[in-house]
Amino acid sequence: MTKDVVATYYFRPRSDTTPEAAALAIAEEETTGTWTEITTTTEYVRRLDGEVLSLEPSGNGYVTRLCYPAEIFEAGNVPQYLSVVAGNLFGLARLDAVRLLDVEFPETLVPFAGPKFGMEGIRRLIGTTDRPHVGTIIKPKVGLNPKDTAEVAYKAAIGGVDLIKDDETLTDQTFCPMDERLQAVMAKLDEAKSETGQEVLYAVNISARADDIVERAEHAIDLGANMVMIDVITCGFTALQALAEAPSVTVPVHVHRTMHGAITRNPEHGIAMRPIARIVRMLGGDQLHTGTVSGKMSHDVGELRGDNAALTDPYHGLKPTFPVASGGLHPGKVAAELKNLGTNIVLQAGGGIHGHPDGTEAGARAMRQAADAFMAGVSAEEYAKDHRELARALERWGNR
Repeated sequence: MTKDVVATYYFRPRSDTTPEAAALAIAEEETTGTWTEITTTTEYVRRLDGEVLSLEPSGNGYVTRLCYPAEIFEAGNVPQYLSVVAGNLFGLARLDAVRLLDVEFPETLVPFAGPKFGMEGIRRLIGTTDRPHVGTIIKPKVGLNPKDTAEVAYKAAIGGVDLIKDDETLTDQTFCPMDERLQAVMAKLDEAKSETGQEVLYAVNISARADDIVERAEHAIDLGANMVMIDVITCGFTALQALAEAPSVTVPVHVHRTMHGAITRNPEHGIAMRPIARIVRMLGGDQLHTGTVSGKMSHDVGELRGDNAALTDPYHGLKPTFPVASGGLHPGKVAAELKNLGTNIVLQAGGGIHGHPDGTEAGARAMRQAADAFMAGVSAEEYAKDHRELARALERWGNR
């Protein structure tokens, strides 16, 4: 394990710049250098220079691994970490494109407790060991009043989901105030539990300004919340850190990544999902959306597997974060997700549950049946022969 920070970048140099000069320009810009020779650089400063560890051709550009001395980082200050590994380099004129692919932090720069619950803690709450969890999003994403929101949640819970979450745009609007919505949903989930015996988590969206978010979480917990949700990109990474480190926040934190596409989608420029995943785990996210291999959002399967591994592989003693696959899923896509991503995952379906021809409860049953089929080593088509809800879902959406 390195004692310094190692960041991996893809880049395309400008036509008049060699790849070696471009890689060095990144290392200099993010450590001790600037655009010209300066008279204030003393010899002792040189120990803080960035270093180019490797440089290889890749596609239309190059991949380089850079070493940043740990001493230039303030331990525990993630905004400062990002100012180095993902700072001014994106605007360098000598680069036509540059993308941060990954970053490895030494143990000295990971003084964080990480997730309070993590994947195994959430499994204990639900009572599972190895099967994938099935979740849903309240749909339509905005517009329902608290009573109807709770009714949708009840039907999903009766159908067998493990998790129900607000969509990313629903917080505390006048048409569906958070207090009223939360209490209504939790009452209906209690009713469902009395019928099924199963615990269901409800991730109420508490996204707000950073200096209010812990208080909002505490208030939600006082009203009965068993999970809270944060939009981490729009709220900021340290808002997540504040939630996870607050002793009063005694429930899991579900992390949504809305707005990430503006940063992650371009394969040549921006920041890949993997550094974001690492930071979310370090700062205490118990669940994080990372994407699907077959849904409506664009993803590279190899990248996605690596992103999920960043959440679940051993890392400085932190508990694993539960990856969430969401965006355009339905029962016919479940096998592809589990085959490619494994069963330590939450399969999150909105339209793929609520759009079922027989309604939300049937849609939830169909998603669970598709997951059960995979765990039994049976195709969805075969399993559907004596599981009507799954059969109806496959009739509507197929298996792609």
